[in-house]
Amino acid sequence: MHWFAIGVAMLVAFAIIAIGVMYLYSPRAATQSFGLPLPEEGPNIAWWLRLKGVRDMVAGLVVLALMVWGGPRMVGIALLVEAITPAGDMSLILAAKGSTKTAFGIHGLTAALMILAAISLIMGLA
Repeated sequence: MHWFAIGVAMLVAFAIIAIGVMYLYSPRAATQSFGLPLPEEGPNIAWWLRLKGVRDMVAGLVVLALMVWGGPRMVGIALLVEAITPAGDMSLILAAKGSTKTAFGIHGLTAALMILAAISLIMGLA
């Protein structure tokens, strides 16, 4: 179970960093996979979308840093706290009547995997 939980943590970290990079370099394209309609066109919209990219990259880097300099319990705590993001994304997409498939299939599944890995790491089951 330990390697599974660590593997999930590493996968989540690298995936969210990759998503963050996509938001920095191609914010409109990255937004299309989120589950909500694209924001209204405007001169500053790409910059607002890039803000999400920076935050996503930081979220992934925190998990990787804790994997290197923390311990399994610290990684678990970080995953548990950071699972609020995909759970919140799922809730917001559902509330906005966005893509149910994306809300549950991407955001909900990500949150569930993060929580399971986090509990395993925190409880020392891993």
